[in-house]
Amino acid sequence: MLNVRSALREAASFAGCAPHLGKARDARSFVLAVALLCSITPAKAEYRLHVGDVIEISVARLPELKQRVPVQLDGTISFPLIGTLPVTNLSPAEVQAKVQTMLATKVFRQRAPDGHENSVTIEPDEVVATVVEYRPVYVSGDVSRPGEQAYRPLMTVRQAVALSGGYDVVRLRMNNPILEAADLQAEYESLWTGYAREQAHVWRLQQELGQQVTVDQKALLDVPVARSMALAIVNVEAEQFKTRQADEKAERSFLARGIVQADEQIQVLSEQLKTEDQGAQADVEELERAKELFNRGTLTALRVSDARRAMLLSSTRKLQTTAQLMQTKRQRDDFSRQIERFDGQRRSDVLRELQDATLALSTIRFKLQSTGEKLQYTALAKSQLARGLGNKPAITIVRKGAGGNETVLANEDFELQPGDVVEVALRVAPGADVSGQ
Repeated sequence: MLNVRSALREAASFAGCAPHLGKARDARSFVLAVALLCSITPAKAEYRLHVGDVIEISVARLPELKQRVPVQLDGTISFPLIGTLPVTNLSPAEVQAKVQTMLATKVFRQRAPDGHENSVTIEPDEVVATVVEYRPVYVSGDVSRPGEQAYRPLMTVRQAVALSGGYDVVRLRMNNPILEAADLQAEYESLWTGYAREQAHVWRLQQELGQQVTVDQKALLDVPVARSMALAIVNVEAEQFKTRQADEKAERSFLARGIVQADEQIQVLSEQLKTEDQGAQADVEELERAKELFNRGTLTALRVSDARRAMLLSSTRKLQTTAQLMQTKRQRDDFSRQIERFDGQRRSDVLRELQDATLALSTIRFKLQSTGEKLQYTALAKSQLARGLGNKPAITIVRKGAGGNETVLANEDFELQPGDVVEVALRVAPGADVSGQ
């Protein structure tokens, strides 16, 4: 848009191109050029009030009438001596003219310090109505702090973006893309290490369950981490697999050995019980003979008592052996049940551990994908910061007009109006390479 100064420069240039013309003709040509150039300069649209603006009305000689009134949701203002006045879609000059007209010839009773009342007639030129607060503008898109900004007269897009913290490349919200890239790279490598560990963990559990392993031991080393680290992880899981197999075998051997020992002890106790049963039967028969002889008078009572004690002692030994035999059989049954439960309990524990490891592996896989995407965006930010934005940002102004919202394409020097919504979109410079990450 051309202004008067540029128009004068153009006219002077035009006049200098025709030195052969006379002075009078040069003057006439100069004035005509200025008039033509000024006539093509578009007039700036006068601002119209809307809801949210604040108007200050003051009256000379009546400071108590000075008041700030906001434009209400219904598009009106309220002021003493006037009441309610619609002001939406009116210019500030039109509002002042209306307020002056409505307050003119109004009589205001002013109380003096001594208590007397003075009648003051308001004159039109004593009334001033000015806009003191405008609706805010709103900045969204690729800026550091999107949101509401207070409007200032002659405010431009460049100033609004500056108040919003400037442009924010790809909206990563990071203090330093280079440091952020280093942190993300470290996190990325740590996740791959965790992925290799969980993958080897799953492989070892599948081996313990005897399942068909989809990944062999060599494929476990094919991960983007240091080969020494991957090899150490695989070796640890392999050693743990061997250790757990050895523990399982030792536990089985212990239980089987316990059953064998219980069988041997049962056999010994059974033979002992048989012998003690025979001895107890003999002691019973001996006691019966002693009683018969005692009744005949050929045996003393002392011998009968000895026979009774021998019979009781053999019976006690038989009962003890019987109890020991029953306890040994119960121990053997316990060993048998432990062997039967061993496989099922161990398989259940390994399946639960495999489920947890598979879930952890899936979680790490999703985190790897997310971190990889962040690295790509960070690489783009680094490239843009090193090279500059390349292209100018795309700026769109959404402005409320008489017929509704209007969309205007603008640049950084575009002059804003209260209530404008500024949408900023940074365009990627051609040739930005993010594939390296």
